[in-house]
Amino acid sequence: MVITRVRWWQALDPPIYLISILPGAAVWLLTGIQGRRLAEIGIATLAVVLLQHAINVLNDVSDWRLGADIDKRNSWVRFHDETPRVAAIHGYISLALGALLGLAVLVAASRIWIAPAAAPLVLLGYLYNSGSRPLSYTHFGEWVTGLCYGPGVFGGLWLIVASQPVSVGIFGSIAFFALSVALLLSHQPPQIDTDRQAGKLSFAVRFGARKTYAGAKLLFLLFLLALGVALSNSGAASLSRITYDLSAIIAGLLLIRLQPAPRRLLPAATVVILAALLTSFAGSYQ
Repeated sequence: MVITRVRWWQALDPPIYLISILPGAAVWLLTGIQGRRLAEIGIATLAVVLLQHAINVLNDVSDWRLGADIDKRNSWVRFHDETPRVAAIHGYISLALGALLGLAVLVAASRIWIAPAAAPLVLLGYLYNSGSRPLSYTHFGEWVTGLCYGPGVFGGLWLIVASQPVSVGIFGSIAFFALSVALLLSHQPPQIDTDRQAGKLSFAVRFGARKTYAGAKLLFLLFLLALGVALSNSGAASLSRITYDLSAIIAGLLLIRLQPAPRRLLPAATVVILAALLTSFAGSYQ
């Protein structure tokens, strides 16, 4: 098979970074922060994007070395002229920048106490794709993803500006645990054969495509439900809650009828959150 030159934007696949941006948008929606606090969440979200980018690059390196996704056209290893070492350096630079930027935000926000709790989750994200047996190749891959994006990303961002009941942080963390795992599961079925050959024990390899797609649907519905509970407990305006509920019902009904895939789940989650955000803006100017 002839592989043409990979462009940076093809390897980057920008839409997939919505999974790191949406927790920040959800914190904004749930807390109504403005000014400096909003800037802190924006910068912290950028740090999360850099960490996700590092994990994506290092994942391509691991899959290249271990034989999974060998036919992946838009691999960062292919972008770096099929040189895993250079791609790994790229990933480590992004990892360091993301960690340093996140630490700087915690210092500026006087929330440095969050760092000891966040450090193990950053380490889990690193181990997800590192070593001779990355966590992504074990039974723990889906759990690690959920922990990093639920309590890790959303929970960390929420704690930076937390002024709402604890239940908001708990249900928000559950929501993004569910969304991140739903995205991962919806991505797995087309790769069952190559993952199995490489010894990757993904959920889809263990249980098959049908159960994997069903699990992705259930988890996406859990995301919609948990975030809706968080919004109800946050004290948000009734119009914003109604908008969220209606858009979540529509998104849930549509996704139940379709085969889940990242390019369907992510836009649906984005529309639901943005609709509620825009409604809250409109209400604030009335």
